[in-house]
This record gives sequence, C-alpha cells and structure tokens, in this order.
Amino acid sequence: MIFENFSEWNMQNILIRIIVSTVIGTIIGFDRGMKHRGAGTKTITVVCLGATLVMLTEQYIQFNFPGLANMTRMAAQVISGVGFLGVGTIIVSNHQVKGLTTAATLWASACVGLSIGIGFLEGGVLITLMMLISLHVSPHLEKFLTRNSRYFTLIIDIEKVQYLREIISEIKGADIAIESLEIMKPSTKGQPTSVYLVLRTRQRMEASQIYDLMMQSEKVISMDFLS
Repeated sequence: MIFENFSEWNMQNILIRIIVSTVIGTIIGFDRGMKHRGAGTKTITVVCLGATLVMLTEQYIQFNFPGLANMTRMAAQVISGVGFLGVGTIIVSNHQVKGLTTAATLWASACVGLSIGIGFLEGGVLITLMMLISLHVSPHLEKFLTRNSRYFTLIIDIEKVQYLREIISEIKGADIAIESLEIMKPSTKGQPTSVYLVLRTRQRMEASQIYDLMMQSEKVISMDFLS
C-alpha cells in the first residue's frame, strides 16, 4: 500500500501525518467556505487536526505503555464530554451559525491536553502550532478564494409563498442555478414568508448584480446576503 510506511512510529511519520491532516482539512474547509456553509476552513481544519492527534496519542500509548487499555477508555470519555460542552458555544442568529470554530477549538484543545497528559509533548506542541497557523492564516486565504466564488447564499422575504414560482422563473431566466431552497413559514399570520436560497451563477457576477435582480421583482419585500 502507498501509505503503509507512514504507520511506523517515528518523528518523520508524525510530521507527515500532521501536515497531511492540515492539507486535507483545509481543502475540505475551502470547499465548504466557497459555498458559504456554516463549518468553513477554520472549523474543519481544527477538527481534522484534533482527530489526528487523538490517533497519534493512541499509538503513543500502545507503543510506550502496552496493555494499559483503561487510559484509552478515559480519553474517549473526555473527548465525548468536551463535545457536549462545545455545543453550548454554538449560536444560531439571523439564519447564521456562529461559534463552530470556538467549539472545534475547544474540542481540539482537549485532545492536546490528553496528549500532553500522557507525555506525548511533541504531538501536542506541533498540533497547537498548526492550529494557530490555520486559525490566523486560513481566513485570509478563504476570503481571497471566495472573491471568485460563483455561489451566493441569501434570504428573501415575500408576501405570499405563491409568489415563489415567479421568482424562481426570474432567477433561472438570468442563467442562475438554484442549488438549494428552503421555505420558512412565518410564526404569525400576516407576516412575510422567508425563503433561504443558495444560488450558483453560470458566469461570474457581483453581489450587487444579484441584489438588483432580486429587488427588481415586485414580489420581493427585502433580501439579505448570508456569509
């Protein structure tokens, strides 16, 4: 197998695993970030690095402390417990999810603590450095890439849901594809209906062009872009 040699326990393989984990997490994060999903580059990369550290720590335990299965059981309890704690940092406000990176960093930090507690200092230090680099550098890279993104996430308010068919027809007439659509019915009668849309343009367009297209329809009361 092509990756068989990287399973051996040595410093070179540890570095390779961490670097590969960072690259894979960043690639997945960029893909979601360009589509303006909730979990972007920072969140995915931090979670990927944290999971990598858990497996490195597991191998470290088996290599240096053979037969001590109870340690891995305790580590599993810590990881799952911190996962519940991280949920408390996630907030949904104005149709946007906030706090995912905080929750992921909290979980990954617990993994770092586990590795340091067992004596796997090099893994904990390297993962921490990679996490800090990802948290500070990847937002700038993601911002640069999303400038050329053809995906737009927006929410529009319309008086009646029956108007949606006409609006969809206008969107498709402008050579724009609808990736996803979600209707959020009002909680109070008489209030406008909100529609969550993810659009993909066939050709490069500016946000202002999308705004003008949507607002030229008399059926649309208001609209906002979601980041």
